[in-house]
Formats: sequence, structure tokens, C-alpha cells
Amino acid sequence: MALERFFPDFSQKSEGVTMTIVGFNFTKINVEKKAGAGGKVNINNNVSIKDVKEYSLMLGKSEQKGLRFVFEFKSEYEPNMGSIVLNGDVMYLGPNEEVDKVMKEWKKNKKIDPDFSAPILNTVLTRSNIKALILSQDVNLPSPIPLPRISKAPKESKK
Repeated sequence: MALERFFPDFSQKSEGVTMTIVGFNFTKINVEKKAGAGGKVNINNNVSIKDVKEYSLMLGKSEQKGLRFVFEFKSEYEPNMGSIVLNGDVMYLGPNEEVDKVMKEWKKNKKIDPDFSAPILNTVLTRSNIKALILSQDVNLPSPIPLPRISKAPKESKK
């Protein structure tokens, strides 16, 4: 059985290259609720890659090149109601040429090709949104992501 069946973000295709995410972890979790604000609350969510580092992983007798993407996920509640900040990293294994290409572009421009970064950022968003939802409940902040709601259907008037 393929691992992709159980872990949908484990292996993804990007321009014909299979990228494998082999690790994800949070390194810092910071949740703060400030004095309650009255009225409308705006929630701004943002995710960014702060750094890319090369690493090697031994698989049997061969060494595989990989990348470590350091990220920051932030939910800010305005006006000055609170914030959730999650830092962590995503570990990626891929072809050596792809790893070298990404590192060269990162060192030169601090940018990553969007076709390559989309699966990485989607993994970060999936895991971080779930964690932020739980943390927002723990400190009694509104949900940082819109949740489905059931609305009462209007009654038809009888004539």
C-alpha cells in the first residue's frame, strides 16, 4: 500500500517531479489574547517561508539531499485583540538537481518557484490552520478560519 493513501500531503507531483515531505514540526507556538475588543474583529492570516537550509539524510548506504523549509504562520486579530504565531519546519527529500536548483535560487533572490513551493505551503497551511483553530479555542479567541454554519431557513408565510 502506498503511503500517499494514508498521508495525502506525503508525496506530491510538481512539474513531473515527485516531491516527498518527510517531516513536519512546530518549533515555536505563541498565543496571546489581549483585552477583549468590542465590535467587528478582523482576522489576518499569513504564511511565509523564512529560510531554506540544505540537509542530508542517510537512506541505507546512500546519502539523499534534502531541504528544510523554515516557516512562520501568523493569525492577527484586529483591533489589537490577540495573535497566534506558529514557527516550524518542513523537511523535503527530492532529486539532487531539484535541491540544488531551489538552494541556488533561495541564496540568490530569497525566493522559491511557486510551482515548487505550493505543496510545501499547502502542508504548512493544513497543519497550522488546525493547530491555530485548537489554540484559538484554548484562549477564547474567534476561529482564525471560517467554519461552516447552519442557518435557519425562513418560514413560508401562509395566505
